[in-house]
Amino acid sequence: MVIATKAIVLSSLKFGDSDLIVKCFTASSGLKSYLLRNILKSKKGKLKVSLFQPLTILEIEASHKNKGNLERIKEAKVYYSYQTLHTQIIKSSMTIFIAEILVTAINEEAEDIDLFNFIEESLLWLDQSDKIFNFHILFLLKLSMHFGFYPDTDTVEKPYFNLMEGVFQDLNSNKYSERSHRVTNLKEFFGIDFDKSYEISLTKMERSDLLSLLLKYYQLHLHGFKNPKSLVVLNQIFE
Repeated sequence: MVIATKAIVLSSLKFGDSDLIVKCFTASSGLKSYLLRNILKSKKGKLKVSLFQPLTILEIEASHKNKGNLERIKEAKVYYSYQTLHTQIIKSSMTIFIAEILVTAINEEAEDIDLFNFIEESLLWLDQSDKIFNFHILFLLKLSMHFGFYPDTDTVEKPYFNLMEGVFQDLNSNKYSERSHRVTNLKEFFGIDFDKSYEISLTKMERSDLLSLLLKYYQLHLHGFKNPKSLVVLNQIFE
């Protein structure tokens, strides 16, 4: 079956001497993996390596056999040309970090247009904005809504955050309940958009601690979730 769809590049891995295996999150079919033959050696092919940088938004024409094997991309072109996402060091570090998060979190070969639109709109905002220091914090929080474990804010005024249950409560009920400055900081991110995220004032240490809290939350709610390797680099960028 030949499919025309938008696709967000999540990762690319060299395979052999001349091939790439590329993971994309597609608007039509969810997560798909593609084998791009001879792309590393051929200068005349339609597909160029530069198209497959992390989080590039493409329009592709692909052959989907839907048998659990690697699929094939016939044609691809950039849907939106980023102006800053791959050239500014803070943004490029966030890009790699977010791509790693999405590779771990997304595993369904099924259409999820709401998730696709959220990721796409978030990336466009990041590319176009200058006030981005809290972007990755709010992105992770909003992303959790699409995977079904966004914290219950009905009792957000209560001091303890139970990471296992995703609720706020009065008492320290188990080892996953936490009352700390990073829980207080987390509460500031509820109910805001990216445009308002820069108004939340965090020190470098507070931002790092809050990110650690959210990653721990992801580990508890997504099977097999691992901290991105790029986390070290991202934290160094903010130091």
